[in-house]
Amino acid sequence: MEIVAINQISPDQVILFQWGWIVINATLVYTWMVMGLLVVGSILITRGLSPERAMSRWQNLMEVILSNVRSEIGEIAKDGADHYFPFIGTLFLFILFSNILTFIPGYVAPTSALTTTSALAVMVFFAVPIFGITKLGVIEYLKEYFRPNVIFFPFHVMGEFSRTLALAVRLFGNLMSHEKVIAILLAVTPLFFPIVMQALGLLIGLIQAYIFAILAMVYIASASQSHEETEHKGKKHGKETPEK
Repeated sequence: MEIVAINQISPDQVILFQWGWIVINATLVYTWMVMGLLVVGSILITRGLSPERAMSRWQNLMEVILSNVRSEIGEIAKDGADHYFPFIGTLFLFILFSNILTFIPGYVAPTSALTTTSALAVMVFFAVPIFGITKLGVIEYLKEYFRPNVIFFPFHVMGEFSRTLALAVRLFGNLMSHEKVIAILLAVTPLFFPIVMQALGLLIGLIQAYIFAILAMVYIASASQSHEETEHKGKKHGKETPEK
C-alpha cells in the first residue's frame, strides 16, 4: 500500500492512493466531490419545497439556471424539452460546477483530464442512438445511416465517432490550457493579473459547459428529428405537385 502525490500535467497523473491494481487519482476524487456536492446541494435546496412557502435565494438561483437550460433545449428540440432535460441538464450542471470550483485552492477541475471529457463524450455517443431509437424506433433510426443511399453508411459511422472525439478534445483542451496559463501567471506576475484571469476562467467554464450541453442536444435532436423532417418535406411536396 502506498500514497503518492505528484504534480503532473493532468490530474489523472496525480496518484493519491494505490494498492495493487486499485488506483485513486485526483481526477476520480474531484469527480466524486463534484457529484457529491450536486447531490447534497440539490437535497438541501429542495427540501421542504412548497408553493405555499417563500422561495429561498438558492432555490431561486437553481430555478433560473434550470429554466434557462430547459428553454435552450426547447429551442433545439421543437417537440419539447422534457424528454431530454434530465440528461442534458445533468451534463450542464456537472461540467459547470466542475469548472467554476477552480477558485478553491488545490482543486483541479476533473474536466481538465482527457479521461473525464472522453467519458462525457461517450455518454453523448450512446445517448444519440438511445434517444433516436426511443423517438423513431429501431428500423427508422437505422435507415438514417443509409440515406440518401447505402454508399453513405461508412461516412455516417465515421461522423458519429469524429464528433465524439471532437466533443472530448474541445472541452479538455480549453479547460487544460486555461489552468496551465493561470499557473504560469501566478509564478511570473504579480497577484492582480492572475485574479483577473481567474475571473475570466469562471466565465470560460460557464461557456464551455453551455457549448458542450448545446452540442450534445444538437446531435441528439438531429438523430431524433431527421427522419420526421424528411417525411414532412416529402408529404408537403406530394401535396403541392398535383396543384402544379
